Amino acid sequence: MRPSSLLVLLWICLCAVLMLTTAEEQRIPQEKLLVITVATKETDGFRRFLRSAKHFNYSVKVLGRGQKWKGGDYMSAPGGGQKVRHLKEALQDIKTEDQIVLFIDSYDVVFASGPKELLRKFQQAKHKVVFSSESLIWPDRHLEDKHPHVREGNRFLGSGGFIGYLPNIKDMVANWTGEDDASDQLFFTKIYIDPVKRKSLNMTLDSKCRLFQNLHGALDEVVLKFENGRVRARNVMYDTLPAIIHGNGPTKLQINYLGNYIPNIWTFETGCTVCDKDLRSLAALKENEYPLVLIAIFIQQPTPFVTVFFERLLKLQYPKDRLKLFIYNKEPHHESQVKTFLQEHGGLYQDVKSVIPEEGMEEAESRNQAFDICRKDKDCDYLFSLDVEVVLKNENTLKILVEQNLPVVAPMITRVGRLWSNFWGALSADGYYARSEDYVDIVQGRRLGVWNVPYVSSVYLVKASLLRSELSDYELFTLHGLDPDMAYCHNIREKEIFMYVTNMQPFGRILSTENYQTSHLHNDLWQIFENPLDWQELYIHQNYSLIMKDKLIENPCPDVYWFPIFSDVACNHLVEEMENFGRWSGGGNVDTRIQGGYENVPTIDIHMNQINFEKEWQKFLVEFVAPITEKMYPGYYTKAQFELAFVVRYRPDEQPSLRPHHDASTFTINIALNQVGLDYQGGGCRFLRYNCSIDAPRKGWTLMHPGRLTHYHEGLPTTSGTRYIAVSFVDP
Repeated sequence: MRPSSLLVLLWICLCAVLMLTTAEEQRIPQEKLLVITVATKETDGFRRFLRSAKHFNYSVKVLGRGQKWKGGDYMSAPGGGQKVRHLKEALQDIKTEDQIVLFIDSYDVVFASGPKELLRKFQQAKHKVVFSSESLIWPDRHLEDKHPHVREGNRFLGSGGFIGYLPNIKDMVANWTGEDDASDQLFFTKIYIDPVKRKSLNMTLDSKCRLFQNLHGALDEVVLKFENGRVRARNVMYDTLPAIIHGNGPTKLQINYLGNYIPNIWTFETGCTVCDKDLRSLAALKENEYPLVLIAIFIQQPTPFVTVFFERLLKLQYPKDRLKLFIYNKEPHHESQVKTFLQEHGGLYQDVKSVIPEEGMEEAESRNQAFDICRKDKDCDYLFSLDVEVVLKNENTLKILVEQNLPVVAPMITRVGRLWSNFWGALSADGYYARSEDYVDIVQGRRLGVWNVPYVSSVYLVKASLLRSELSDYELFTLHGLDPDMAYCHNIREKEIFMYVTNMQPFGRILSTENYQTSHLHNDLWQIFENPLDWQELYIHQNYSLIMKDKLIENPCPDVYWFPIFSDVACNHLVEEMENFGRWSGGGNVDTRIQGGYENVPTIDIHMNQINFEKEWQKFLVEFVAPITEKMYPGYYTKAQFELAFVVRYRPDEQPSLRPHHDASTFTINIALNQVGLDYQGGGCRFLRYNCSIDAPRKGWTLMHPGRLTHYHEGLPTTSGTRYIAVSFVDP
């Protein structure tokens, strides 16, 4: 390389370094930026705004605190002039001429990046005042043609956010003389569309949303961008990353959705970064210092497993003397269960009020009344609303919700095998369910956090202080044309109160009440299809899942297997159901219930199909017997078909035993339904070929053995009491 060329290259590099140094020197220092907002009351949205400002170390000056808002409801009509008045007054006290002022709304705004990026983008705009932009004109459409055209981007001014030098902004608001309920947007728009004023103030719009993103009219343009442990809102129309997100107009739910992530509230790398912040710890409190909670229980319709519901209520880990109960029961079918619970356990609670079906109270009124009881009770700190179809598996649910320290918070519960849950991630245009982009990930636990949502139901905790302030209206659950839950959530949203759902821990599930019949004594027995998990927990032996792992299967005789399958409750319910039905066979050979009408080895019994239980019984065989069969008899695969399944009753004075016989089956199961030594004496089964007997059947345990050819057997005599067994001849 020639020396002259080398000198030129060095000169270019030196110039570039000098230019960069100069640019660094010309950058506006962050301390020159002052954020100003108006907030006459501290809403949930305002607190969110302050958290996002603190995250990026913005310095915020709040105007109008504690003053009455007179700026009108500019969600539906022009207004907001009070903000301009407050700003004009505040600017008089600021004397630093090179001060940069960012004037921004707060209730529906979050910061997405810090002052450094904001100021850099402001400088790049090369104007003294930069307003946010919108694609829709408001409030005077007749002014559309007067707006200057832009090469690319939004044409119209948005007054919810602007940034500029102090002298220019002072000049801009100097002529404000409007009333508090006059339109701030119209005031600033008229300045902008006046070419002389626009030039004098050196004013422009952030047309491509580099600084400000107004969501109204742009919902399809804005997506979340996750990258390198950060999350931003990206405008895909202009490929920009706005520094400030504003849920202006009717986009409050969308800013709530984005606020679940921005600024770095939740990322794929970190998960939830704020879920452990601002908690109300109960750890240091004595039990008598716990907040007082009114638990409001609602029984609207026939519901399975109500007895189990009350058992779980008793297990909630919260001091009973810090709980009051309100129980609303509309369903006569459940009166006995409510009455039994209150008789046996009502005294544990500080106070109990119940509403019975005879009172004829409707659902909305019952919920309004429960909320009003807490509202008027000066000692009530929280109301815990709990529908009877909720299955709370987490005994610490109430503690966890109280510690969240949120205005309204629900534990996420789902319906087994479905995407149904007790919250909605979004609303449709007409106010009903819509699926948010993150709904499935939240429901399926791929995203864990505490989520701001537009609708919760079935189970949630409400701060009583809200009921005495923003939610003081008695008719919270009443709104024309809406169900009570919809009315309640609508009223909550209208008051700008945030509702949250947490899935940070598993809490439980919700029952299906579809097809729940009340024509039987123990209707829950028929729930194996609708609510299989709850059916299993109630009716399958607690050690069933350990059969293979802990080798609980016993082998008392050749090819005879003995293992636990039914819980005590299952045994009791099945026996009681049969006795309630009461049509026991006579034990004779003639039997019109079976094909051919003749039984070689008759018993006194009731068939499962006589109580319409055959489909449920086959489902039980498929789910819980077939897997054991295939394990213990390798190479054999059963479809769990049967022609005969029945409950047999043995009594000394009726039918004490059963003569030797083969079963008409490939294999047979024989489940002991009550306890030897307690309910009866004697009994058992003897396999003649092996001279092997099981003399002490265990309640809930089943014998499984081949039915034909090899296992000729007899029922041993019952000498006292009554013995019950459930028998199935499988794969005849």
